[in-house]
Amino acid sequence: MNTLLGALAVSVPMAIGWALHVRWLGRRLHVARRDPLTGLRTRDAFTSRATALLKDPRAVVVLADVDRFKQINDRHGHAAGDALLKATAERLAHHVGRSGVAGRLGGDEFAAVLIDEHGAAGDLLALLHGILARPVDGQSPDVHTTVSLGWVRASDFPCEDLSGLLRRADESMYAAKQSRAGLKRAGLGRLFATVAGRRSGRHGARTALPVMGVAA
Repeated sequence: MNTLLGALAVSVPMAIGWALHVRWLGRRLHVARRDPLTGLRTRDAFTSRATALLKDPRAVVVLADVDRFKQINDRHGHAAGDALLKATAERLAHHVGRSGVAGRLGGDEFAAVLIDEHGAAGDLLALLHGILARPVDGQSPDVHTTVSLGWVRASDFPCEDLSGLLRRADESMYAAKQSRAGLKRAGLGRLFATVAGRRSGRHGARTALPVMGVAA
């Protein structure tokens, strides 16, 4: 009996300590996979979840870029710029819902994959575009701007992986920004010529044929 009690006296604290250590590691991993400012998934964490979602034929890939973000920072300060990024992230995540995923790729660029359950992604994203342009709660009414959105249905390009779909969404987003349309879908019409599916000057670019796309 004394031997058993002695063994328990040693093993129980060790088990409790290990459980606490595992919980701590889990929290650290969760923090590492979340953007500290917005709380959205980081690029790697987003990529992992988004890739899994692309197995669903209803998946839609969205790229969002905040317009005139530098002007907000310069005019109202970095705190206001941070508030704008947080608001954009919260609204995007809410709109995507639990069935999808949203992430911050860096700076003022966000990405999302949503599951279009009712075939109304165009209407859903048009609504989102209006919501993202609203002033930020708790800030001056002047702290707001539009957000350019580019999107693509994964089923339209079944041979493309997440990287390829993001490139197409990126091109559509750039076309939306240039034309001030706010929202464009990658599809069957001509967009701007690109460099390896990325706009000139962006990381990883090399000479390639133009990517195609069409307005929503």
